[in-house]
Amino acid sequence: MKLFYRQVGETGTPIIILHGLFGSCDNWLTIGKVFGETHRVYMLDQRNHGQSPRSDVFHYQAMAEDLKEFIDEHHLENPILIGHSMGGKTVMQFAMNYPDAFSKMIVVDIAPKFYPVHHSMILQGLASIDLFTLKSRTEANELMKRFEESEGVRQFLLKNLWRNPEKNNEFDWRINVPVISKNIDIVGHELSNEQPVNQPVLFIKGSESHYIQDEDERKIWELFPNYELVTIGGAGHWVQADKPNEFIEIVQRFTVN
Repeated sequence: MKLFYRQVGETGTPIIILHGLFGSCDNWLTIGKVFGETHRVYMLDQRNHGQSPRSDVFHYQAMAEDLKEFIDEHHLENPILIGHSMGGKTVMQFAMNYPDAFSKMIVVDIAPKFYPVHHSMILQGLASIDLFTLKSRTEANELMKRFEESEGVRQFLLKNLWRNPEKNNEFDWRINVPVISKNIDIVGHELSNEQPVNQPVLFIKGSESHYIQDEDERKIWELFPNYELVTIGGAGHWVQADKPNEFIEIVQRFTVN
């Protein structure tokens, strides 16, 4: 599957960035531009997200194959992989499938383990919005308040709303809500083909996030023995958005060593 992407930077080791669930490459533009001063940075929309193609197939093996196809098509040698949340699981799956196809990996606020479904209310809210009659993002935000209390999360989700010229300029989703809803349990699944990967891997977690627990370190060590775990204080699950300066500094220190 040919993924939509944005590129910044023309020289240096390539960096590939994968967003999380409900996200897109545009979420990473500000940080990507900083990394682009020293690297070629490719920010990808994963399948069923952003401007990438839609598919009824939605699991980590497929997303890892999408990444492999992108790397091969663009002739990228030993790229550095960065993945947040769902994107973190994708790059971990890719690393276990193709352990010699990257140089370093950064996994942001996710562990290689099973997570129970916890986005049901959000998906219910997104599905409840009548796009045909919707007049504005403000109206959509009001409708979503019954399903998600955080204004920040709602605004993040509503970045996926756009006026689709192929549908008489009506509102449409940049995410494939029906397929994501149908496969939401798969997003939380453990990875397959589990085997140790020896390349350097940096895990970054937010101190206010519950996604990586102390007891997860044993599993991380079993699969990625050459790992480092850094906690950014005051950051939640969206570490890179909550503390961008600290995040950039930590990633730059890891990528240059």
